[in-house]
Amino acid sequence: MPDLRLSIPLSALTGVAWPAIPTADRAQLLSIAQQLEQSQWWPPELMRRHQFRQLSRLLDHAYRTVPFYAVRLDAAGYRPGQEITEPFWRSLPTLRRSELQDAGPALEAKEVPAGHGGIGRDSTSGSTGTPVRIVKTRLAHLMWLAVTLRDEIWQRRDFRLKLGIIRRDPENRAFPPDGLRLPNWGPPVGALFPTGPCAMVDTRATIEEQAAWLLRERPDYLYSFPSIIKELARWFRSTGTEPPPLRRVRTFGEVVGPDLRELCREVFGVGVSDLYSAVDAGYLGTQCPDHEHHHVPAEMVRLEVLDGEGRPCGPGEMGKVVVTPLHNFAMPLLRYEIGDIAEFGPPCSCGRGLPVLARILGKTRDVIVLPSGERRFAFMGTKGIAKFPTLQQIQVVQKTVHDLEVRLVTRGPFGAENEAKLTAVLREALGDHFAIVYTYHGDIPRSASGKYFDFVSEVRG
Repeated sequence: MPDLRLSIPLSALTGVAWPAIPTADRAQLLSIAQQLEQSQWWPPELMRRHQFRQLSRLLDHAYRTVPFYAVRLDAAGYRPGQEITEPFWRSLPTLRRSELQDAGPALEAKEVPAGHGGIGRDSTSGSTGTPVRIVKTRLAHLMWLAVTLRDEIWQRRDFRLKLGIIRRDPENRAFPPDGLRLPNWGPPVGALFPTGPCAMVDTRATIEEQAAWLLRERPDYLYSFPSIIKELARWFRSTGTEPPPLRRVRTFGEVVGPDLRELCREVFGVGVSDLYSAVDAGYLGTQCPDHEHHHVPAEMVRLEVLDGEGRPCGPGEMGKVVVTPLHNFAMPLLRYEIGDIAEFGPPCSCGRGLPVLARILGKTRDVIVLPSGERRFAFMGTKGIAKFPTLQQIQVVQKTVHDLEVRLVTRGPFGAENEAKLTAVLREALGDHFAIVYTYHGDIPRSASGKYFDFVSEVRG
């Protein structure tokens, strides 16, 4: 058994009133966690065989119990109980987000295996459009918790220390100045072992309120969206305020680039560990304990990176992410186009056989469309933006293929001179193709889930 005293759970949070884990589930969770400690070292071929055995069970179940897949698999020539091979798997059509939204209950299984437990319902934040409704089994949730546990073991966190969280509180109890204080870090480890306290403040707090909360609470670990960490780091740097000592920053929900990692080392003196996950598909990547890239938790998800023709991308080739959660028999998602872009990397020197994601380049919403029709990633970085100390928030909105609206929140007047300088920064990052209009705001709101997007495209197609 691994030394679980080193692990702290965070990513399983579904709210802030931590749900209890029944005793039977705790035993199953520890059993799964022990298996994951072994399987992470499997060679890729053994992991592939494991995945295809599980895919055979999943397809057989989907064919028998899910109306949508009965039709789709029939059309692909599927026969119940057949062995699933790589060529057959690649012949299956991918599932687009619009199809998932349109199918609705037709994607829900009429029944689930008895050992998979009850079902629960959830939904995505809708940051890429209409929210997607998801049905999951208890087993799928336990797999989520087990991968959470493994990630905490990897990152060697001391759960006796204090955790700070900046995220949306659905129960509206974490507003500033006091935020919300909880006695432990939540499931799964909080349900299994004593932990330190947890302090939380809502993402709807201003950056100044978040900074004041952080200085007062002085947590050892800070957990939030990358954009919030970026704003806090810039605030401490621009005001000359010394931040509290942190052991580590942990991020989720948005893209983490090398610029943010550099900023955290510069301002907070610590590195970033990141989680790549989705409500509809579960964990897709957890950061290697020895490197800054992510490992795919291949025991619970088959993740493919495909080019524009649907062919598999090799290491160093960018493509769309297509995922198949392996244990959610309540609502199977076979070859689901989740809307992300990523790039596989070569095998990791850490010795783990889990696939490597060298880069996660963001949602397809992060694409800017040029007047020529060419699409590029709208990555603005932080170094150019950091030249403007009075700038609190920025959001670039592509209105048309010719026009950008730049929404700003500033401390005091920004002025024409700063607008001209910022225009130069944006043109260098996004291209010299657009007319830019500046608008000023008291605040730029986040999405319903608390995510903040510094680039939003209103261009369709």
